[in-house]
Amino acid sequence: MRPPPPYGFQAFEGADALAEALAETVAGHLDKAVGSNGRATLAVSGGTTPARFFRQLSQRPIDWERVTVTLVDERLVPPTAARSNERLVRETLLRDRAEQARFVGLWSGTADPAAAATAADERLADCPLPLDAVVLGMGLDGHTASYFPDAENLDTLLDPAARARVLPVRAQSAGEDRLTLTLPLVARARFLALHIEGEAKRTVFEQAMQAGTASPAPIRAVFERATTPPTVYWAPSEDKKP
Repeated sequence: MRPPPPYGFQAFEGADALAEALAETVAGHLDKAVGSNGRATLAVSGGTTPARFFRQLSQRPIDWERVTVTLVDERLVPPTAARSNERLVRETLLRDRAEQARFVGLWSGTADPAAAATAADERLADCPLPLDAVVLGMGLDGHTASYFPDAENLDTLLDPAARARVLPVRAQSAGEDRLTLTLPLVARARFLALHIEGEAKRTVFEQAMQAGTASPAPIRAVFERATTPPTVYWAPSEDKKP
C-alpha cells in the first residue's frame, strides 16, 4: 500500500484562533517573497469558511502594493452575485491595509466557459510564478479548488503536466459552471495550506489520505503533487458568524 504523502496538521480550539494563525503564517510568506523578489502572489478560495481568515489577513502590515491576489477558482457569475468568490474577497480581504493589493480575478464578463477560461489564463500570465501562497478549501465530497469528483474533465484538471493556467469546469454537483487554476499552479506553490473546519470535513480528509484508496479524492491528488509539504489548518466547528 502506498503511504500517504507528507503534510503538516495544525488543530485549533476554534475558528478565531485558526484564522489568526493562518493569517500570520500567510503574511510571513508574502512578506518574505516581497523582500526576496520585490513582489508576491497569493491565491485564495471562496466558500463559507475563509471570511474570518481574510479579515485577519487584511490587517497584517505587509507591503500590499507589491502583492497580487487572485482566486483558486470562481463560479461563472458576476462579481455582484452572492455566490461570487470575487465578491467575497473584495468585501473581506481587499480592505484595511490589504486595500492596496492588486487583484486579478477570473471573471471576465462572458458566460461561455471556454472563452472565460482563456481570458483568465491570459490575465494570469502577468502574475509572478510560482505562487507564493495558496490557501485551499475542501468540500464534503473531497473536492478542492473546482476539482469536483464528477467534473467532466477531471483527468485534465488533475494533469500534473497541464500547460494551461486556467480551465473551465462543468460538474453536476458544482451547480454553476466554474473556472479553476490547474493542478500545476496549485501544487507548485511555495506555501500550500488547506483550511477546513468541522468534524465532518476532518473525517473526509483523513479518509482521503488513507493509503490504498480505490478512488482517490481530488484533495489527495493535490497533496501528492505538492512540491512542498502542505499544511492543514483545522478547527473543530465552523462558526457561522465571521
